[in-house]
Amino acid sequence: MADGFTSREERAAFIAGLPKAELHLHIEGSLEPELMFELARRNGVAIPFANVGEVRAAYAFSNLQDFLDIYYQGMGVLQTEQDFYDLTAAYCTRANADTVRHVEIFFDPQGHTARGVAFETVITGITRALDDAKARYGMTSKLILCFLRHLSEAEAEATLDEALPFLDRIAGVGLDSSELGHPPAGFERVFARARDLGLKLVAHAGEEGPPEYVREALDLLKVDRIDHGNRSLEDPALVARLAASGMTLTVCPLSNLKLCVVDDMADHPLKIMLDAGLKATVNSDDPSYFGGYVNANYQAVADALDLSRDDLVTLARNSFTGSFLSDAEKARHLAAIAARA
Repeated sequence: MADGFTSREERAAFIAGLPKAELHLHIEGSLEPELMFELARRNGVAIPFANVGEVRAAYAFSNLQDFLDIYYQGMGVLQTEQDFYDLTAAYCTRANADTVRHVEIFFDPQGHTARGVAFETVITGITRALDDAKARYGMTSKLILCFLRHLSEAEAEATLDEALPFLDRIAGVGLDSSELGHPPAGFERVFARARDLGLKLVAHAGEEGPPEYVREALDLLKVDRIDHGNRSLEDPALVARLAASGMTLTVCPLSNLKLCVVDDMADHPLKIMLDAGLKATVNSDDPSYFGGYVNANYQAVADALDLSRDDLVTLARNSFTGSFLSDAEKARHLAAIAARA
């Protein structure tokens, strides 16, 4: 095994104890089937599954759209502030167990307001749970509002309008949902407005979409971070640009495998990214749908690519240096990693 690990168990123990940040997590994608059933009963919502086993059996996706179809269906059980609290609190408990010290969470308000759930209901439930996680675990957090790219920019503008009274709770905006056919260029104006409001900017690009989508996210949206970015590797000039700029990529290994972005974890490009000098991180994306939280993602890619201790430390360091924490907060976490390494 790489770099002195004598067994998979030894490497797993090292991963388990390594302080980490998670920068790519859709809170709605952490809805476990058990909680889905509990909330459906609580709210009197009919779901097309008889039991937890049927839900898990449905999690066989051949592409991003297959996943999104069931993702939006599951979202329908989330109706009250307490639902959003319970969802977020459950994620934070799992993240804490994986030695995650800081989280930057995406939420999709358009997926809720379109169902008649008030923006305030969503954000109040989520942030109350994040506040409790800080008190309980010392876990810090940032909240990122994502626009659904299969909807129009005008609808994104209306969502940003709804967010204005809550900007003290929102650190940034992002762009997610169906990537193919919905390039970043369609959201240039709303991202410029968000930037003027002092918000950080991120965007999903280069998961299923081409390298050109990554370029648009950089040049037109002027993002601070790229979510996924795998297909950047098809463009050597883009790789060189990303490496030179230190742009963080929030990579999601189990998601990539489950959505057939890679056919085998042994083919995952994470090690190539690191060797090319790209600032890659490891994240869980939609963990209840893709089969694992942060440590499971680290473990899967470490096993498949035989990652070294230095690789794992670099990934953990990147997760903090790529975060939206202050320099002083980053330094504190980097010191904790150094002590562990």
